[in-house]
Amino acid sequence: MNRRDKAERIGAILDRLYPEPPIPLHHRDPFTLLVAVMLSAQTTDKKVNEVTPALFQEAPDPESMAALPVERILELIRTVGLAPTKAKNLQAMARKLVDEHGGKVPADIEALEELPGVGHKTASVLMCQAFGLPAFPVDTHIHRLAARWGLSNGKSVVKTEQDLKSLFPADTWIRRHLQIIYFGREHCPARGHDLSRCEICSWAATKKRIVEESRRR
Repeated sequence: MNRRDKAERIGAILDRLYPEPPIPLHHRDPFTLLVAVMLSAQTTDKKVNEVTPALFQEAPDPESMAALPVERILELIRTVGLAPTKAKNLQAMARKLVDEHGGKVPADIEALEELPGVGHKTASVLMCQAFGLPAFPVDTHIHRLAARWGLSNGKSVVKTEQDLKSLFPADTWIRRHLQIIYFGREHCPARGHDLSRCEICSWAATKKRIVEESRRR
């Protein structure tokens, strides 16, 4: 089975399992989504959702976040990973939005990537989840499953993103990104996974991955 046929079959399974995958990070608008995504690096979505209500109560928009002292931001997000760096980036990001974008989150991936603390993946998440524009953010779940399923060689997230964009129709990218994340979390863990019993891995996993996985178990 070639990659394109494999992607089509995988897409059909994911559409059946997750027809309308929800955005896992709680938010109200593009700005609060941006903040939540920035906080999610090396942190679980559950932990982010625990700290954002109090943060958004004090800083629900760029103007209030920009005015909030870094020390106070840090106090509110202390339990997430890399909190000191994230606190500084959140204030700097908000100030840049106020100073250069009229307090609005730009619907432009290059402008988003210029914001402090915002990389390509975060910008891609905003493009698709906040603005509904075609993008395919690649997180660790997507990167490892694309390699496990033989949809990409796994050499880099950049290559994985390119490969997935070429295999899946653009009008499926937004939901496919979320579907693969959910499938990875709920059905396809990185370790201790029996590929032969997995609805996708049982037929999609490459021989190389099957050998590697068998050695880990």
